[in-house]
Amino acid sequence: MLRYLNQSSRGRAAWLLLALTALALELVALWFQHVMGLKPCVMCIYERCALFGVMGAGIVGAIAPKTPLRWAGLLIWIYSAWEGLRLSYEHTMIQLHPNPFTTCDFAARFPAWLPLDKWLPSVFVASGDCAERGWSFLTLSMPQWMMVIFAAYLIVALLALIAQPFKPKRRELFSR
Repeated sequence: MLRYLNQSSRGRAAWLLLALTALALELVALWFQHVMGLKPCVMCIYERCALFGVMGAGIVGAIAPKTPLRWAGLLIWIYSAWEGLRLSYEHTMIQLHPNPFTTCDFAARFPAWLPLDKWLPSVFVASGDCAERGWSFLTLSMPQWMMVIFAAYLIVALLALIAQPFKPKRRELFSR
């Protein structure tokens, strides 16, 4: 399996699949927001940013998968998945244990050099309450599902990182 992951990480298809899964999840989030009318909270917006990081890692890795740029893609992937897992866990704890002293911010705080809420307000402006459970599927709320998704991304990323020293076997047509 590790040899397969190593071989896959050296091709564009796996990296593009990573980017496409993150893009699909972003589109689902926008559908929840704009079609179903669910208002994203600040934690949701931060989780979206982590998902955009996973998508960016897929794009970086797909640019030149046989070069050291693959390592940058792996690091971005691991960092984004870890941050997404951390944020979705924190969001889940806010929902499961509501406390008037532990709340999320009213607006997302982006750096001055990257004001995403000003550039794309329909994607990055928060208007919901972090403690509100507006949607659930199979008894899990949205941040709980995001924990599952980010954990899966992180596990696959760590396995891909561990697989890097395992070179694929050369298969010869006629063995001696």
